[in-house]
Amino acid sequence: MALVVDAHHHFWDPARATYPWMIDALASIRRRFGPEDLRPLLAANGVDRTVLVQTISSLGETREFLATAAANEFIAGVVGWVDLTAPDLAEQFAALRAGPGGAKLVGIRHQVHDEADPEWLGRPDVRRGIAAVGKAGLAYDILVRTRELPSALVLVRDFPSMRFVVDHMAKPPIASGAIDEWAARLRPLAEYPNVFCKLSGMVTEADWKSWRVDDLAPYASRVLEWFGPDRCVFGSDWPVCLVAGSYARVIDACRELVPPAARERVFGANAAELYRLPVPAIVERRS
Repeated sequence: MALVVDAHHHFWDPARATYPWMIDALASIRRRFGPEDLRPLLAANGVDRTVLVQTISSLGETREFLATAAANEFIAGVVGWVDLTAPDLAEQFAALRAGPGGAKLVGIRHQVHDEADPEWLGRPDVRRGIAAVGKAGLAYDILVRTRELPSALVLVRDFPSMRFVVDHMAKPPIASGAIDEWAARLRPLAEYPNVFCKLSGMVTEADWKSWRVDDLAPYASRVLEWFGPDRCVFGSDWPVCLVAGSYARVIDACRELVPPAARERVFGANAAELYRLPVPAIVERRS
């Protein structure tokens, strides 16, 4: 059977770290989530491998996530965090790769949409850091909203040999139904063949209590049209998604949104290509 990859999920433990983004509205998920919580959900939904993504600006968390990946086969890759403005990134990457799970470091991410400067991605020191990410053979996850998309466009244009992925479709304003500005700013990124887009995070941008697949469709269909079936990637954004829907509901919604002919790539092969995951294309699942 074709490999199924959830290319975007998190773990966290509020008893051990502080998560600035975990506001009162997210109180229902303000508890520890770890591999033991996710593993049965993967089995129940036919997911073979995952990509674990950073949650805070912490090199320590990156080391922890790599060690967690080393201890859990289903985690095929880790998108970690480093200070992109640090002068010694090559040494930091070497140290991360030399530690437990280091071979599973596949990408780097920063919460750009939380920066006050909408042009943060254009800063010379940040761009030097992103260049170091590419030189290390890693992908870069672009976490932005509509406001930061112009600077993201300049970035992907100037680094054509790097692999980029736009997280959560740049968080379109699904709840309000607004679409024009988001569409006008995201679509140009799809013209660059080195840019992928994650079909993830949609349910938490919709109305948490009343969303339907039809609410997501205008946004997902545009992304699928612009980036095509070879550069769209599924991600659950679990456990953030739990404020709006279960793991099963999120993956079922995405399966409904993706045309059958594209599902094998969107739900597996594209993630393996984007992150260069060390996984087989075909897997045997135990019944």
